Amino acid sequence: MRKLKQKGFSLIELLIVVAIILIIAAIAIPNLIRAKISANQASAASAIRTIGTAQVQFQSNYPTVGYAATEVILGTGTASNPVTVCPAAGASFKAACLIDGALTAARATLPKSGYFIDTTGAAAGGTAVLDVYETEAGPTTFDRTGVNAFCGVEDGVVRADTTNKNSGLPGLTHDACNTSGTFLPMNN
Repeated sequence: MRKLKQKGFSLIELLIVVAIILIIAAIAIPNLIRAKISANQASAASAIRTIGTAQVQFQSNYPTVGYAATEVILGTGTASNPVTVCPAAGASFKAACLIDGALTAARATLPKSGYFIDTTGAAAGGTAVLDVYETEAGPTTFDRTGVNAFCGVEDGVVRADTTNKNSGLPGLTHDACNTSGTFLPMNN
């Protein structure tokens, strides 16, 4: 009698292939998560820099106001999902259209690239003009969307807290960002 030729794979062969795939996935997935965190952090630092540039432009455009009190004022005048466009009437001191809608809405409800971002203008010189501002960014979920927290003030230097262990905005004051030993200038 002739021996029949076997077609297909045995169970052992299939289990070996599945085990190899699982080992490769166990190595690759953490590296993928780290790459995503790195990209999110670069985006957050860039957002701090973008808001800083927009704040300087806002102060130049509206010298009697000073810096913008919030990112909503720097942007489209409203933070919504989907993001809004600039008003048909054009830019004003209530909606300057200097940053995009995604960055305008990144405060606490619509994070941008895994980070909450906020800016606050203040009157430190005893006048009604907002003469200082502080911008901050914190990961929405620590160690999943980001690790570092970031801040910036009117000197234009982006500072990072590489010891951050929290999710959400750091809740900084202008002085804490500017003179804190925790938030150090980035090497860029």
